[in-house]
Amino acid sequence: MKRRQFIDATAKSSLAVAFLGVLACKEQPQTKNTSEEILSEIETNTELFFKISLAQWSFHRALKAGEMDNLDFAKNAKALGCEGLEYVNQFFADKAKDTAYLSEMNKRAANEGVANVLIMIDGEGMLADTDVKKRIEAIENHYKWVEAAKFLGCHAIRVNLAGGTQMDEAAKAGVDSLSKLSEFAKQENINILVENHGGFSSNGLWLANVMKDINIDNCGTLPDFGNFCVEYGENHSCKTQYDRYKGMQEMLPFAKAISAKSHDFDANGNETHTDYLKMMKMVKEAGYKGFVGIEYEGNVLSENEGIAKTRDLLIKVGNQLS
Repeated sequence: MKRRQFIDATAKSSLAVAFLGVLACKEQPQTKNTSEEILSEIETNTELFFKISLAQWSFHRALKAGEMDNLDFAKNAKALGCEGLEYVNQFFADKAKDTAYLSEMNKRAANEGVANVLIMIDGEGMLADTDVKKRIEAIENHYKWVEAAKFLGCHAIRVNLAGGTQMDEAAKAGVDSLSKLSEFAKQENINILVENHGGFSSNGLWLANVMKDINIDNCGTLPDFGNFCVEYGENHSCKTQYDRYKGMQEMLPFAKAISAKSHDFDANGNETHTDYLKMMKMVKEAGYKGFVGIEYEGNVLSENEGIAKTRDLLIKVGNQLS
């Protein structure tokens, strides 16, 4: 896909920033050189009730193959018109305390005019483990990412609530871990967000009850449109699926970020697994107005094509609801 700039590199004024916010992730046809042209474009577009960011996992094939570097994420996200970045820690796993590297990430994002939104954390231990020693280690492993998120100007880190084998015990352990981690993160003005990411966390009611028990203002959820497998079978196939619309409804009251998961699309550009209009209607009715992150995980389209399809679908349903 050709890269199309929102604005001329020499016209990064406050007006241009407002223009980006209004058009969210919509790709623009040509560079706008004057404020009159920009204002005219704004007037012909419906303002979305949300902003569109890009989850770095959408590029996981390219990143793992060495075809893309983590530092190029901002450039590639902007090339597809996105205005927010959702990093995945495994793509810069050894850089959490490397301030020179993090500074370069900040520089790249600033140069592209995109915002650092959050970091998705994997591989740092199980926060719902009933083994207290292992759980404390997992909590402390997340501290450096809280600090990295603060350095990058993000508002949150996304964590996983895995490790339990019994629902009640896992909930109790999860509440303890999230409470401790949230108290640490509060000092850095960072939110701790739990994604429905398999197992008990994909049970919307279970996760909602965990949030109610914690009741800390910087602890919330990151509802994902597609991660609702509560039990896996052979070859990682889903054996038991939680109703995704019920789950979203249960998690939305605590949401501080949203993940628009996508895999496949029909001839009309609609996602074949998830009714985006239904999902985004619930998001709007919940009063959510923050970033909605594109997370393309399909295999049929290229990563760029899948991201663009998801972006266009979000804009379409956003316009219908705005």
